[in-house]
Amino acid sequence: MVKVGFIVEGACEKIILKATEFKAYLQSKGIEQVGDVIDMDGKGNLKSSSQRMITQVQLLRDSGAVYVVILRDMDNAKSFSAVKNEVYQAEDTEVCIAVQELEAWFLADSNTLSTLFQTSFTCDLPETIINPFELLVALRKQYTGRGIGDKKVFARTMLVNGFTIENAAKHPNCPSASYFLTKLQTLASAN
Repeated sequence: MVKVGFIVEGACEKIILKATEFKAYLQSKGIEQVGDVIDMDGKGNLKSSSQRMITQVQLLRDSGAVYVVILRDMDNAKSFSAVKNEVYQAEDTEVCIAVQELEAWFLADSNTLSTLFQTSFTCDLPETIINPFELLVALRKQYTGRGIGDKKVFARTMLVNGFTIENAAKHPNCPSASYFLTKLQTLASAN
């Protein structure tokens, strides 16, 4: 088993990566999660100039992590390289980017949203939506008459209704979810 630590931009990412389903996925690929998923409370704290980031990466290393995977949103940046260059990097870190936001992965999981909305639902191009969370708020209101008051509560609602990153990665137009899982598999097979 390869030992991997996770650092994320925000609370929703932490909720998804702490889910039982994700932990089972890791185990099936020969990956042991080291420590807790670390929520850095915003992309600004993921920068190489952030003392907090340096400290958290070292904490995971000290706990036995061979690799540290960092997950952040693209947030309409011009390019992947611009986003990656903003994030702390070292030989043992891997930066993965959710396009445009993690919530685009929710839009890619048609089965879960169909269950949640109680109707057949498909989003053809989830990673092209500029603000996927706002779209999810509008869609939930449209289909259920209820809004979304809190991103964290909605992330948990998605999990309860069957969301997995694997489901999102199966969508033909959600390559960032697929890349994230492929990167994890690559780390596992490197050991």
